[in-house]
Amino acid sequence: MAARGRCPECGSAALVEDAHYAQQQLVCAACGCVLAEGLLTTTYTEEEHLREVAYSQSTGQKEQLSRCLQRGIRRVQDLCKVLQLPAVFEETAVSYFQRALQLPAFHLVSLEKKELLGGCCVFVTCRQHNWPLTMGTICSLLYAKQDLFASVYLSLQKELGLSVPALSLADLVTTHLNSFRLFQPAASVPAPFLEDKEKLLARTMGIVELASETWLVTGRHPVPIVTAAAFLAWQSLRPSPRLSCPLARFCRLAGVDLPPPAHLRLKELLEILLGMASQLSWLRGFTLDKKTVVKHIGDLLQHRVFLLKNAFSQQDGEEQHDTAPGQGSPGQDSVGQDSVGQGSLDKNSPDKDSPSQDSPGQGSPSSPPVAQKGCPVAGKRQPGGTLRPLLPPCLIHPRKRLRPAAPSAPDSAATGDEPISDTEIEQYLRSPEEIRAFRKAKAWL
Repeated sequence: MAARGRCPECGSAALVEDAHYAQQQLVCAACGCVLAEGLLTTTYTEEEHLREVAYSQSTGQKEQLSRCLQRGIRRVQDLCKVLQLPAVFEETAVSYFQRALQLPAFHLVSLEKKELLGGCCVFVTCRQHNWPLTMGTICSLLYAKQDLFASVYLSLQKELGLSVPALSLADLVTTHLNSFRLFQPAASVPAPFLEDKEKLLARTMGIVELASETWLVTGRHPVPIVTAAAFLAWQSLRPSPRLSCPLARFCRLAGVDLPPPAHLRLKELLEILLGMASQLSWLRGFTLDKKTVVKHIGDLLQHRVFLLKNAFSQQDGEEQHDTAPGQGSPGQDSVGQDSVGQGSLDKNSPDKDSPSQDSPGQGSPSSPPVAQKGCPVAGKRQPGGTLRPLLPPCLIHPRKRLRPAAPSAPDSAATGDEPISDTEIEQYLRSPEEIRAFRKAKAWL
Protein backbone atom coordinates (compact mmCIF):
# COMPACT_ATOMS: atom_id res chain seq x y z
CA MET A 1 0.00 0.00 0.00
CA ALA A 2 1.23 3.44 -0.88
CA ALA A 3 -0.48 6.61 0.18
CA ARG A 4 -0.36 9.36 -2.45
CA GLY A 5 -2.44 12.26 -1.19
CA ARG A 6 -6.17 12.04 -0.76
CA CYS A 7 -9.08 10.88 -2.90
CA PRO A 8 -10.76 13.82 -4.67
CA GLU A 9 -14.17 12.16 -4.33
CA CYS A 10 -14.39 11.17 -0.66
CA GLY A 11 -11.22 12.72 0.78
CA SER A 12 -9.93 9.41 2.07
CA ALA A 13 -6.19 8.80 2.26
CA ALA A 14 -6.56 5.04 1.75
CA LEU A 15 -5.12 4.85 -1.75
CA VAL A 16 -3.83 1.53 -3.08
CA GLU A 17 -2.15 0.33 -6.25
CA ASP A 18 -4.22 -2.38 -7.85
CA ALA A 19 -3.24 -4.49 -10.86
CA HIS A 20 -6.12 -4.72 -13.31
CA TYR A 21 -5.32 -6.95 -16.30
CA ALA A 22 -1.60 -6.45 -15.67
CA GLN A 23 -2.17 -2.72 -15.58
CA GLN A 24 -1.24 -0.70 -12.50
CA GLN A 25 -4.02 1.58 -11.27
CA LEU A 26 -4.21 3.91 -8.27
CA VAL A 27 -7.57 3.22 -6.57
CA CYS A 28 -9.26 4.63 -3.49
CA ALA A 29 -9.98 1.78 -1.07
CA ALA A 30 -12.89 3.70 0.49
CA CYS A 31 -15.01 4.59 -2.53
CA GLY A 32 -13.30 2.71 -5.40
CA CYS A 33 -12.49 5.81 -7.47
CA VAL A 34 -9.67 5.29 -9.99
CA LEU A 35 -7.23 8.15 -9.53
CA ALA A 36 -4.59 7.19 -12.08
CA GLU A 37 -4.34 4.73 -14.94
CA GLY A 38 -1.12 2.92 -15.66
CA LEU A 39 0.47 2.19 -19.00
CA LEU A 40 0.97 -1.09 -20.78
CA THR A 41 2.48 -2.37 -24.03
CA THR A 42 0.54 -4.17 -26.74
CA THR A 43 3.09 -5.63 -29.19
CA TYR A 44 6.60 -7.01 -29.03
CA THR A 45 7.78 -4.24 -31.35
CA GLU A 46 6.68 -1.57 -28.92
CA GLU A 47 8.25 -3.45 -26.03
CA GLU A 48 11.58 -3.59 -27.84
CA HIS A 49 11.46 0.16 -28.36
CA LEU A 50 10.22 0.70 -24.79
CA ARG A 51 7.05 2.39 -26.03
CA GLU A 52 4.13 2.40 -23.65
CA VAL A 53 0.49 2.67 -24.74
CA ALA A 54 -2.43 3.73 -22.57
CA TYR A 55 -5.23 1.25 -22.01
CA SER A 56 -7.69 3.51 -23.85
CA GLN A 57 -5.49 3.22 -26.97
CA SER A 58 -4.86 -0.50 -26.68
CA THR A 59 -6.74 -3.43 -28.22
CA GLY A 60 -8.85 -3.71 -25.09
CA GLN A 61 -10.61 -0.47 -25.92
CA LYS A 62 -11.25 -1.51 -29.54
CA GLU A 63 -13.03 -4.61 -28.36
CA GLN A 64 -15.81 -2.37 -27.08
CA LEU A 65 -16.64 -1.13 -30.64
CA SER A 66 -19.22 -3.13 -32.53
CA ARG A 67 -18.24 -4.96 -35.66
CA CYS A 68 -20.56 -2.78 -37.76
CA LEU A 69 -18.94 0.38 -36.40
CA GLN A 70 -15.44 -0.91 -37.06
CA ARG A 71 -16.30 -1.83 -40.65
CA GLY A 72 -17.95 1.55 -41.19
CA ILE A 73 -14.95 3.45 -39.86
CA ARG A 74 -12.62 1.49 -42.13
CA ARG A 75 -14.91 2.20 -45.08
CA VAL A 76 -14.89 5.93 -44.32
CA GLN A 77 -11.11 5.95 -44.00
CA ASP A 78 -10.64 4.04 -47.26
CA LEU A 79 -12.99 6.40 -49.08
CA CYS A 80 -11.05 9.43 -47.81
CA LYS A 81 -7.79 7.86 -49.01
CA VAL A 82 -9.23 7.21 -52.47
CA LEU A 83 -10.38 10.82 -52.72
CA GLN A 84 -7.04 12.02 -51.29
CA LEU A 85 -8.72 14.12 -48.62
CA PRO A 86 -6.78 15.80 -45.79
CA ALA A 87 -6.54 14.13 -42.40
CA VAL A 88 -8.90 16.72 -40.89
CA PHE A 89 -11.62 15.65 -43.31
CA GLU A 90 -11.14 12.00 -42.35
CA GLU A 91 -11.44 12.73 -38.63
CA THR A 92 -14.58 14.79 -39.13
CA ALA A 93 -16.22 12.15 -41.32
CA VAL A 94 -15.42 9.39 -38.80
CA SER A 95 -16.89 11.45 -35.94
CA TYR A 96 -20.09 12.03 -37.96
CA PHE A 97 -20.35 8.30 -38.65
CA GLN A 98 -19.92 7.40 -34.99
CA ARG A 99 -22.54 9.95 -33.94
CA ALA A 100 -24.98 8.72 -36.60
CA LEU A 101 -24.76 5.05 -35.57
CA GLN A 102 -25.65 5.99 -32.00
CA LEU A 103 -28.97 7.46 -33.10
CA PRO A 104 -32.07 5.23 -33.06
CA ALA A 105 -32.96 6.30 -36.60
CA PHE A 106 -30.02 4.30 -38.01
CA HIS A 107 -30.28 1.23 -35.77
CA LEU A 108 -32.84 -0.74 -37.77
CA VAL A 109 -31.95 0.39 -41.29
CA SER A 110 -30.77 -2.06 -43.93
CA LEU A 111 -27.14 -3.01 -44.37
CA GLU A 112 -27.06 -1.21 -47.72
CA LYS A 113 -28.07 2.06 -46.10
CA LYS A 114 -25.47 1.62 -43.35
CA GLU A 115 -22.80 1.19 -46.02
CA LEU A 116 -24.00 4.39 -47.72
CA LEU A 117 -23.98 6.23 -44.41
CA GLY A 118 -20.18 6.42 -44.45
CA GLY A 119 -20.23 7.93 -47.94
CA CYS A 120 -22.80 10.48 -46.79
CA CYS A 121 -20.53 11.49 -43.91
CA VAL A 122 -17.64 12.02 -46.32
CA PHE A 123 -19.91 13.97 -48.67
CA VAL A 124 -21.13 16.25 -45.86
CA THR A 125 -17.56 16.87 -44.69
CA CYS A 126 -16.42 17.88 -48.17
CA ARG A 127 -19.36 20.23 -48.60
CA GLN A 128 -18.72 21.89 -45.25
CA HIS A 129 -15.06 22.48 -46.14
CA ASN A 130 -16.01 23.81 -49.59
CA TRP A 131 -14.34 20.82 -51.25
CA PRO A 132 -15.86 20.35 -54.74
CA LEU A 133 -17.31 16.85 -54.66
CA THR A 134 -20.52 15.74 -56.34
CA MET A 135 -22.99 13.11 -55.28
CA GLY A 136 -22.42 11.26 -58.54
CA THR A 137 -18.73 10.79 -57.71
CA ILE A 138 -19.52 9.24 -54.32
CA CYS A 139 -22.21 7.00 -55.84
CA SER A 140 -19.84 5.77 -58.55
CA LEU A 141 -17.24 4.84 -55.92
CA LEU A 142 -19.79 3.07 -53.74
CA TYR A 143 -21.73 1.51 -56.66
CA ALA A 144 -24.88 3.00 -55.19
CA LYS A 145 -28.10 4.39 -56.61
CA GLN A 146 -28.37 8.15 -56.37
CA ASP A 147 -31.96 8.15 -55.11
CA LEU A 148 -31.09 5.81 -52.25
CA PHE A 149 -27.95 7.80 -51.45
CA ALA A 150 -29.97 11.03 -51.45
CA SER A 151 -32.50 9.59 -48.98
CA VAL A 152 -29.74 8.52 -46.56
CA TYR A 153 -28.04 11.91 -46.96
CA LEU A 154 -31.22 13.81 -46.11
CA SER A 155 -31.83 11.57 -43.08
CA LEU A 156 -28.28 12.17 -41.84
CA GLN A 157 -28.59 15.90 -42.27
CA LYS A 158 -31.91 15.94 -40.40
CA GLU A 159 -30.91 13.67 -37.52
CA LEU A 160 -27.57 15.35 -36.80
CA GLY A 161 -28.84 18.86 -37.53
CA LEU A 162 -25.98 19.58 -39.92
CA SER A 163 -25.68 22.77 -41.92
CA VAL A 164 -24.45 21.92 -45.40
CA PRO A 165 -23.66 24.88 -47.68
CA ALA A 166 -24.53 24.77 -51.36
CA LEU A 167 -21.86 23.61 -53.78
CA SER A 168 -20.05 26.43 -55.52
CA LEU A 169 -20.44 26.05 -59.27
CA ALA A 170 -17.16 27.84 -59.90
CA ASP A 171 -15.23 25.35 -57.77
CA LEU A 172 -16.96 22.47 -59.51
CA VAL A 173 -16.00 23.82 -62.94
CA THR A 174 -12.39 24.21 -61.85
CA THR A 175 -12.23 20.71 -60.42
CA HIS A 176 -13.88 19.15 -63.46
CA LEU A 177 -11.56 20.90 -65.91
CA ASN A 178 -8.49 19.90 -63.90
CA SER A 179 -9.17 16.30 -64.89
CA PHE A 180 -9.00 17.12 -68.63
CA ARG A 181 -6.01 15.86 -70.61
CA LEU A 182 -6.08 18.66 -73.16
CA PHE A 183 -3.49 20.91 -71.55
CA GLN A 184 -0.32 18.82 -71.92
CA PRO A 185 1.05 17.42 -75.21
CA ALA A 186 0.24 13.73 -75.58
CA ALA A 187 0.31 11.16 -78.33
CA SER A 188 -3.46 10.64 -78.17
CA VAL A 189 -4.27 14.37 -78.45
CA PRO A 190 -3.60 16.13 -81.81
CA ALA A 191 -1.73 19.40 -81.67
CA PRO A 192 -4.69 21.58 -82.86
CA PHE A 193 -6.78 20.19 -80.01
CA LEU A 194 -4.44 21.34 -77.22
CA GLU A 195 -5.64 24.39 -75.29
CA ASP A 196 -4.45 26.73 -72.58
CA LYS A 197 -6.01 25.85 -69.25
CA GLU A 198 -6.70 29.40 -68.07
CA LYS A 199 -8.40 30.41 -71.33
CA LEU A 200 -10.60 27.34 -71.36
CA LEU A 201 -11.52 27.82 -67.71
CA ALA A 202 -12.49 31.47 -68.19
CA ARG A 203 -14.59 30.77 -71.31
CA THR A 204 -16.29 27.77 -69.66
CA MET A 205 -17.17 29.84 -66.59
CA GLY A 206 -18.82 32.43 -68.82
CA ILE A 207 -20.97 29.81 -70.56
CA VAL A 208 -21.93 28.20 -67.25
CA GLU A 209 -22.98 31.59 -65.87
CA LEU A 210 -25.06 32.11 -69.01
CA ALA A 211 -26.70 28.72 -68.46
CA SER A 212 -27.47 29.71 -64.87
CA GLU A 213 -29.13 32.94 -65.99
CA THR A 214 -31.29 31.10 -68.54
CA TRP A 215 -32.70 28.43 -66.16
CA LEU A 216 -30.59 25.59 -67.58
CA VAL A 217 -28.89 24.78 -64.26
CA THR A 218 -31.80 24.86 -61.83
CA GLY A 219 -32.75 21.41 -60.54
CA ARG A 220 -30.26 19.56 -62.74
CA HIS A 221 -27.07 17.63 -62.31
CA PRO A 222 -24.18 20.08 -62.83
CA VAL A 223 -21.66 17.73 -64.50
CA PRO A 224 -23.49 17.40 -67.87
CA ILE A 225 -23.89 21.18 -68.06
CA VAL A 226 -20.22 21.76 -67.25
CA THR A 227 -19.21 19.16 -69.86
CA ALA A 228 -21.35 20.78 -72.56
CA ALA A 229 -20.08 24.26 -71.63
CA ALA A 230 -16.45 23.10 -71.73
CA PHE A 231 -17.04 21.58 -75.16
CA LEU A 232 -18.49 24.83 -76.56
CA ALA A 233 -15.71 26.88 -74.96
CA TRP A 234 -13.07 24.56 -76.39
CA GLN A 235 -14.58 24.82 -79.89
CA SER A 236 -14.96 28.61 -79.76
CA LEU A 237 -11.30 29.24 -78.90
CA ARG A 238 -10.10 27.64 -82.18
CA PRO A 239 -13.17 27.03 -84.36
CA SER A 240 -11.48 26.06 -87.64
CA PRO A 241 -9.93 22.68 -86.67
CA ARG A 242 -12.43 21.85 -83.90
CA LEU A 243 -15.92 22.42 -85.31
CA SER A 244 -15.91 18.98 -86.92
CA CYS A 245 -15.12 17.27 -83.60
CA PRO A 246 -18.25 15.82 -81.93
CA LEU A 247 -18.93 15.83 -78.22
CA ALA A 248 -18.21 12.11 -77.79
CA ARG A 249 -14.74 12.41 -79.29
CA PHE A 250 -14.01 15.50 -77.20
CA CYS A 251 -14.76 13.52 -74.02
CA ARG A 252 -12.53 10.67 -75.16
CA LEU A 253 -9.66 13.06 -75.87
CA ALA A 254 -10.15 14.80 -72.53
CA GLY A 255 -10.24 11.48 -70.69
CA VAL A 256 -13.60 12.07 -69.01
CA ASP A 257 -16.88 10.18 -69.12
CA LEU A 258 -19.69 11.45 -71.32
CA PRO A 259 -22.82 11.96 -69.17
CA PRO A 260 -25.97 10.89 -71.06
CA PRO A 261 -27.80 14.26 -70.60
CA ALA A 262 -24.84 16.23 -71.97
CA HIS A 263 -26.24 16.12 -75.51
CA LEU A 264 -29.51 17.66 -74.32
CA ARG A 265 -27.70 20.37 -72.34
CA LEU A 266 -25.60 21.13 -75.44
CA LYS A 267 -28.72 21.49 -77.56
CA GLU A 268 -30.32 23.86 -75.04
CA LEU A 269 -27.18 26.00 -74.82
CA LEU A 270 -27.03 26.28 -78.61
CA GLU A 271 -30.67 27.37 -78.72
CA ILE A 272 -29.95 30.17 -76.26
CA LEU A 273 -26.84 31.23 -78.20
CA LEU A 274 -28.77 31.33 -81.48
CA GLY A 275 -31.46 33.49 -79.91
CA MET A 276 -28.82 35.89 -78.59
CA ALA A 277 -26.96 35.97 -81.94
CA SER A 278 -30.11 37.19 -83.67
CA GLN A 279 -29.80 40.49 -81.77
CA LEU A 280 -26.24 41.28 -82.85
CA SER A 281 -26.45 43.83 -85.65
CA TRP A 282 -23.29 42.65 -87.43
CA LEU A 283 -24.59 39.07 -87.56
CA ARG A 284 -28.06 39.69 -88.99
CA GLY A 285 -26.76 39.44 -92.54
CA PHE A 286 -25.45 35.91 -91.97
CA THR A 287 -27.24 32.62 -91.88
CA LEU A 288 -26.22 31.09 -88.57
CA ASP A 289 -26.71 27.52 -87.43
CA LYS A 290 -25.59 25.43 -84.48
CA LYS A 291 -22.03 25.15 -85.77
CA THR A 292 -21.36 28.65 -87.06
CA VAL A 293 -22.75 30.36 -83.95
CA VAL A 294 -19.91 28.82 -81.93
CA LYS A 295 -17.48 31.20 -83.64
CA HIS A 296 -19.20 34.19 -82.02
CA ILE A 297 -19.47 32.92 -78.44
CA GLY A 298 -16.90 35.46 -77.26
CA ASP A 299 -19.02 38.39 -78.48
CA LEU A 300 -22.22 36.83 -77.15
CA LEU A 301 -20.78 36.41 -73.67
CA GLN A 302 -19.40 39.94 -73.65
CA HIS A 303 -22.86 41.45 -74.29
CA ARG A 304 -25.01 38.72 -72.75
CA VAL A 305 -27.05 41.00 -70.47
CA PHE A 306 -28.20 43.19 -73.36
CA LEU A 307 -28.75 40.26 -75.72
CA LEU A 308 -30.79 38.23 -73.25
CA LYS A 309 -33.02 41.22 -72.58
CA ASN A 310 -33.73 41.78 -76.27
CA ALA A 311 -33.86 38.17 -77.44
CA PHE A 312 -36.20 36.74 -74.81
CA SER A 313 -39.17 37.89 -72.83
CA GLN A 314 -38.40 38.39 -69.14
CA GLN A 315 -42.01 37.77 -68.00
CA ASP A 316 -42.47 41.42 -67.08
CA GLY A 317 -45.11 43.97 -67.82
CA GLU A 318 -44.23 44.09 -71.51
CA GLU A 319 -45.25 40.48 -72.06
CA GLN A 320 -48.39 40.87 -69.98
CA HIS A 321 -49.35 43.88 -72.08
CA ASP A 322 -48.89 41.95 -75.32
CA THR A 323 -50.90 38.94 -74.12
CA ALA A 324 -54.61 39.25 -74.90
CA PRO A 325 -57.18 38.72 -72.12
CA GLY A 326 -58.44 35.19 -71.72
CA GLN A 327 -55.28 33.54 -72.99
CA GLY A 328 -53.27 30.97 -71.11
CA SER A 329 -50.17 31.61 -69.08
CA PRO A 330 -46.87 32.37 -70.85
CA GLY A 331 -45.60 28.91 -70.03
CA GLN A 332 -48.66 27.39 -71.76
CA ASP A 333 -48.36 29.69 -74.73
CA SER A 334 -44.95 28.30 -75.53
CA VAL A 335 -46.10 24.68 -75.56
CA GLY A 336 -45.81 23.21 -79.00
CA GLN A 337 -43.73 25.98 -80.48
CA ASP A 338 -40.63 25.25 -82.46
CA SER A 339 -37.36 25.13 -80.56
CA VAL A 340 -35.30 28.26 -80.85
CA GLY A 341 -32.54 28.08 -83.39
CA GLN A 342 -33.31 24.69 -84.96
CA GLY A 343 -31.24 24.57 -88.13
CA SER A 344 -30.82 27.77 -90.09
CA LEU A 345 -32.18 30.96 -88.63
CA ASP A 346 -33.77 31.87 -91.98
CA LYS A 347 -35.72 28.63 -92.21
CA ASN A 348 -36.75 27.43 -88.75
CA SER A 349 -37.45 30.61 -86.85
CA PRO A 350 -40.32 30.85 -84.34
CA ASP A 351 -41.96 33.48 -86.59
CA LYS A 352 -43.52 30.63 -88.53
CA ASP A 353 -46.46 28.93 -86.92
CA SER A 354 -46.07 25.25 -86.19
CA PRO A 355 -49.06 22.88 -86.56
CA SER A 356 -49.41 22.57 -82.81
CA GLN A 357 -49.90 26.31 -82.36
CA ASP A 358 -53.58 26.07 -83.29
CA SER A 359 -54.42 24.56 -79.91
CA PRO A 360 -56.24 26.66 -77.30
CA GLY A 361 -54.09 28.92 -75.22
CA GLN A 362 -51.86 30.07 -78.07
CA GLY A 363 -51.33 33.66 -79.05
CA SER A 364 -54.29 35.31 -80.72
CA PRO A 365 -53.83 35.68 -84.53
CA SER A 366 -55.69 38.99 -84.37
CA SER A 367 -52.93 40.60 -82.30
CA PRO A 368 -51.09 43.29 -84.23
CA PRO A 369 -47.78 42.00 -85.58
CA VAL A 370 -44.60 43.90 -84.87
CA ALA A 371 -42.55 44.88 -87.89
CA GLN A 372 -38.97 43.70 -87.80
CA LYS A 373 -36.11 44.41 -90.14
CA GLY A 374 -33.78 41.74 -91.46
CA CYS A 375 -34.35 38.03 -91.73
CA PRO A 376 -36.67 36.26 -89.30
CA VAL A 377 -34.58 34.77 -86.55
CA ALA A 378 -35.03 33.13 -83.19
CA GLY A 379 -35.71 35.57 -80.40
CA LYS A 380 -37.75 38.07 -82.45
CA ARG A 381 -41.38 38.72 -81.83
CA GLN A 382 -43.82 36.04 -82.86
CA PRO A 383 -47.01 36.74 -84.88
CA GLY A 384 -48.88 37.11 -81.60
CA GLY A 385 -46.60 40.03 -80.66
CA THR A 386 -44.69 38.30 -77.85
CA LEU A 387 -41.11 37.16 -77.50
CA ARG A 388 -40.10 33.63 -76.63
CA PRO A 389 -40.38 33.51 -72.83
CA LEU A 390 -37.21 32.96 -70.83
CA LEU A 391 -38.52 30.07 -68.74
CA PRO A 392 -37.14 26.73 -67.57
CA PRO A 393 -37.18 24.07 -70.30
CA CYS A 394 -39.64 21.97 -68.30
CA LEU A 395 -42.23 24.75 -68.77
CA ILE A 396 -41.44 25.45 -72.42
CA HIS A 397 -41.48 21.76 -73.39
CA PRO A 398 -43.61 19.96 -70.81
CA ARG A 399 -43.77 16.20 -71.00
CA LYS A 400 -47.49 16.08 -70.23
CA ARG A 401 -50.29 18.33 -71.35
CA LEU A 402 -52.63 19.82 -68.80
CA ARG A 403 -56.01 18.14 -68.58
CA PRO A 404 -59.05 20.24 -69.42
CA ALA A 405 -61.01 21.53 -66.48
CA ALA A 406 -63.82 19.28 -65.31
CA PRO A 407 -67.33 20.61 -65.93
CA SER A 408 -68.97 22.32 -63.02
CA ALA A 409 -71.80 20.70 -61.04
CA PRO A 410 -74.66 22.85 -62.48
CA ASP A 411 -73.54 22.13 -66.05
CA SER A 412 -73.33 18.37 -65.50
CA ALA A 413 -76.73 18.05 -63.76
CA ALA A 414 -79.41 16.29 -65.86
CA THR A 415 -82.59 18.31 -66.50
CA GLY A 416 -84.48 15.88 -68.79
CA ASP A 417 -84.46 18.27 -71.73
CA GLU A 418 -81.24 16.95 -73.25
CA PRO A 419 -81.51 15.64 -76.84
CA ILE A 420 -81.46 11.85 -77.22
CA SER A 421 -79.25 10.38 -79.92
CA ASP A 422 -80.42 7.69 -82.35
CA THR A 423 -78.22 5.02 -80.81
CA GLU A 424 -79.68 5.76 -77.39
CA ILE A 425 -83.26 5.59 -78.69
CA GLU A 426 -82.66 2.14 -80.14
CA GLN A 427 -81.89 0.90 -76.63
CA TYR A 428 -85.48 1.63 -75.56
CA LEU A 429 -87.21 0.01 -78.61
CA ARG A 430 -88.14 -3.66 -78.35
CA SER A 431 -88.84 -6.18 -81.08
CA PRO A 432 -92.03 -8.33 -81.03
CA GLU A 433 -90.01 -11.31 -79.77
CA GLU A 434 -88.70 -9.25 -76.87
CA ILE A 435 -92.22 -8.08 -76.01
CA ARG A 436 -93.55 -11.67 -75.89
CA ALA A 437 -90.59 -12.83 -73.77
CA PHE A 438 -91.17 -9.92 -71.40
CA ARG A 439 -94.88 -10.81 -70.99
CA LYS A 440 -94.05 -14.44 -70.20
CA ALA A 441 -91.50 -13.46 -67.64
CA LYS A 442 -93.92 -11.01 -66.04
CA ALA A 443 -96.67 -13.67 -65.80
CA TRP A 444 -94.24 -16.13 -64.28
CA LEU A 445 -93.24 -13.60 -61.64
